[in-house]
Amino acid sequence: MLRRYYSSKLQDYLSPGKALILYGPRRVGKTTLVEDFLKNYKGRIYKSTGENIQLKNILESSDFSKIIPFFKGYDLVVIDEAQKIENIGQALKIIVDQIPEIKIIATGSSSFDLSNKIGEPLVGRQKVLKLFPFSAIEFNENFGPLYIQENLENFMVFGTFPEVITAENFVEKIEFLNQIRDSYLLKDILEFEKIRNSKKIIDLLRLISFQIGKQVSHQELGNNLGLSKNTVARYLDLLEKSFILINIRGYSKNLRKEIIKTSRYYFYDNGIRNSIIGNFNFLNSRDDISKLWENFLFIERLKKQHYLKIYANNFFWRTWDKKEIDLVEEREGKLYGYEFKFTNKKVKPPKEWLETYKNSSFEIINKDNYLEFIL
Repeated sequence: MLRRYYSSKLQDYLSPGKALILYGPRRVGKTTLVEDFLKNYKGRIYKSTGENIQLKNILESSDFSKIIPFFKGYDLVVIDEAQKIENIGQALKIIVDQIPEIKIIATGSSSFDLSNKIGEPLVGRQKVLKLFPFSAIEFNENFGPLYIQENLENFMVFGTFPEVITAENFVEKIEFLNQIRDSYLLKDILEFEKIRNSKKIIDLLRLISFQIGKQVSHQELGNNLGLSKNTVARYLDLLEKSFILINIRGYSKNLRKEIIKTSRYYFYDNGIRNSIIGNFNFLNSRDDISKLWENFLFIERLKKQHYLKIYANNFFWRTWDKKEIDLVEEREGKLYGYEFKFTNKKVKPPKEWLETYKNSSFEIINKDNYLEFIL
């Protein structure tokens, strides 16, 4: 079994009086990670799921006389799919406050539900970890950098979900990604937001798939889909909160001609993106290599930031006369500009960028130097 970044670190994040919240998309291995950790855990464990009716009834009651006796005596409480329990944050707060010696792990696939129901009640009482599909950092720890180079095309086409990585052939990879697309991708949105027209959301995702690296207009998307721009904005927000899309905004501090009121969207996984458009062709027969490369580099950089605790604000930069930088990281009081190019074509840094932002840098990320960028 491939070891995850947190495999040897969960114990460090556990502490009495705090709940450890493990977020992440469906099928990225949250349950497997926790079960692997529990194999060597010394102590009395209560483990269940948010689908357990008895557990739901006890926790949703917010009744001290039911909750405290139920969990008293355990060293560790583990609740998988915790978002299925109404007011789970309030219930965990009761456990943390009334049984302060207990440790808690709660996992959830839907950030919009868990964050709304957990965040406020557990202020100061939680530690939060996010689990992504496999990262380049994890591949490097398991197999070394050569593995990444040898499988780069596979990662760009099929992504890095655990079941994709362990699949024995391309047919199994495609079947898994199509299963995710059809059965799991929108499950949280449809369950918790009571949205019935999933076809419109899939159509929206398809449009976004072809606009990676480009500014997205809610009005234009709405016109194409027959939806209001407010409905489009709501759907995109839900897709972000359910770990399907990531949004970044334009950066500006000085120039009036900079574009700041638009967004760019990236997918959490290239394989999901390709499943949405039904294209698993290899790179030699594709016309969207630059989109795949940009999405791959962006999400791998995001994983690196999260796992290695590189605290940065992420933006893109673009002017009305089409000067642009794909990714701008604002960190440690400096600006770091990165342009993503699959080929080794030389690109000069935008003159306006260097003149306007004196305390900034610019770097091309291509196939020659990408490993340093994502490891």
